Amino acid sequence: MASPAERALRGRAVRKRVSRSSHGRWTAAADRPDPLDVLERQAADRVVELLPIRYGRMAASPFAFLRGAAAVMAADLAAQPDTGLSVQLCGDAHLLNFGLFASPERALLFDLNDFDETLPGPFEWDVERLAASAAVAAREDGHGDDRAWQSALAAARAYRLSMRRLAEQGELAVWYQRFDTAEVLPLIRESKLRSRVEASLARARRRTSLQALGKLTETRKGRRHIIHDPPLLERLTAPESEAVDEIFSEYRSTLPEERRLLLDRYHFVEAARKAVGVGSVGTRCFIVLLTGRDEQDPLFLQIKEAGRSVLEDHLPADRHGHHGHRVVAGQKLLQAAGDIFLGWTTGPAGRDFYARQLRDMKGSAVVETMTPDMLRQYAELCGTALARAHARSGDRLAIAGYLGNADTFDRAIADFALHYADQTAQDHALLTAAVSDGAIAATHGI
Repeated sequence: MASPAERALRGRAVRKRVSRSSHGRWTAAADRPDPLDVLERQAADRVVELLPIRYGRMAASPFAFLRGAAAVMAADLAAQPDTGLSVQLCGDAHLLNFGLFASPERALLFDLNDFDETLPGPFEWDVERLAASAAVAAREDGHGDDRAWQSALAAARAYRLSMRRLAEQGELAVWYQRFDTAEVLPLIRESKLRSRVEASLARARRRTSLQALGKLTETRKGRRHIIHDPPLLERLTAPESEAVDEIFSEYRSTLPEERRLLLDRYHFVEAARKAVGVGSVGTRCFIVLLTGRDEQDPLFLQIKEAGRSVLEDHLPADRHGHHGHRVVAGQKLLQAAGDIFLGWTTGPAGRDFYARQLRDMKGSAVVETMTPDMLRQYAELCGTALARAHARSGDRLAIAGYLGNADTFDRAIADFALHYADQTAQDHALLTAAVSDGAIAATHGI
């Protein structure tokens, strides 16, 4: 087994092949795929009638486009040299894929919260996507290029410093580390951001299955039913209803024994089809309402289709052989604490799904209205959380050795982020032009 010094030396040696400053010299490849073609290929197996919603949401702004275009960015990153320092990647580590959720002990944590694209790969891909999202968000907020660069720099610097700190800690100390919001809040220097975080925490604590019961259901003829609100929330067709029954039954078998016992104490009430996210719109997604002791003891589960990760065109195939299992295993590896109802299953036509609670004190930031200082501090929190997640699966000592004490990597990533913000603006313009010309159907405002 290599010593800590040898592992750090291995990371430093990678600089000879891929220098830290080289991360800032990003340019689009001459044979770069058309981004709209990439999106269309990704959508080929999705629910056709929902795709205009996806494109309408992505066309809303460059930041919305970036959120939905993980496949486009994956192809761009794969065209560049990489360090080969592998971790379990989130695969879609933009600013809004971090947020609040409840641990099984009911503590409110801040962490990564989206794992649809998770796959092992070079650590810098997640850092570059996070930094690019910070730069795009800053520009969209009207902060200017200098402050956009500073926001991206903050994310990269926080990642580097956190990884170097984690490299000095023992294995269990790293594994058990988490970001309890009670501990994070005092670290927020900007008073307006602290106030907004406190408000977000209060909202997240209210976002439970009981709150969802009042928002997503109504009483008809003395029975509770999920509200029919097409195209976002729709009743199931007969074939879909049979499919959900089959999916739910198989999903139960992937839960630990004690969780199966808990789930069996709930009774199935109704299911509906739901459109979710930005890039995910069009994937098959269902919500399931169950009740426990009585009607005021509800449990909402979300059962979502898991397709191929956008990284799989560029990295070795996933070892699990099931995309739902891939997502669940990646989430358990990256998150400090997970949903107790997290599981996976195979549905009709061999489609892979995973399931989790729909609402369990979940919350996310509103980056569109952040001041420059607020966005910079939020980017720092995300960079810190990302390093903790990566340190659980990758060789943190080698990564820390590669990153070093100087800010060379941080500044290069910030330069990359501005370059990629330019590319995102161009790609977004292509989409809006295609929508205007009628080449792509888009439904706005949904």
